[in-house]
Amino acid sequence: MANELDELTGPVNQEGRDVAVIEKQLPIKVGVGSRIFEVILWVLAIIPGLIFLFMKIKAGNYLSQLQQKLQHDASQIDNYLEQRVVILQNAAKLLDKAIDLDKTTMTQIAAYRSGVDPANDGLRNQVAQQIDTVGRSINLAFENYPDLKAHAEIADAMQQNAYLQKEITAAREVYNDTVNVWNRDIYAWPTKMIVAARRGYTTRIPFSTSAEVKQQARGVFF
Repeated sequence: MANELDELTGPVNQEGRDVAVIEKQLPIKVGVGSRIFEVILWVLAIIPGLIFLFMKIKAGNYLSQLQQKLQHDASQIDNYLEQRVVILQNAAKLLDKAIDLDKTTMTQIAAYRSGVDPANDGLRNQVAQQIDTVGRSINLAFENYPDLKAHAEIADAMQQNAYLQKEITAAREVYNDTVNVWNRDIYAWPTKMIVAARRGYTTRIPFSTSAEVKQQARGVFF
């Protein structure tokens, strides 16, 4: 039997393919078969029914703990985002004293200090991308005025901004890993999937890159 996927003979998409994260939460549902399965366990004997009951309790505890880890990982991102907003605000104030910085930048930064709803994965992603946009505008202003690089406070602020960008990227990776575990485990039939369906759980949305960043990544830097 030949290989179903043969990298030597194709077919190959010569134009390449771009991918994107789907902004949609899928509810977990189980059919009548799952109910029949549970009833059969109790009909066969009490022991199988009790065993499966304890398995569901264990699965429920596991999903609850995993949900708390998701909140912890998301909180780490929020903490780094808040720190970055503070750094960008300080940098913007320093730059504003030296040059005529776009006033909308200061307004945007002030707005982001209000925080992010920790239960809204999509909103957190959107705010993070907006902060990235503000950061790029400040970086652009910084690059357009080379003399400012000699300013110790400004240089230090931009260095801290670069460091926090890396920390946010690392925290996003940790969060996405946990989201992947969650999205995989709530489809693990029978115990976890049945518990997830009964509790009304849905899949989680991982962090994604904005279309603007993707377009910039295709540019020429050197």
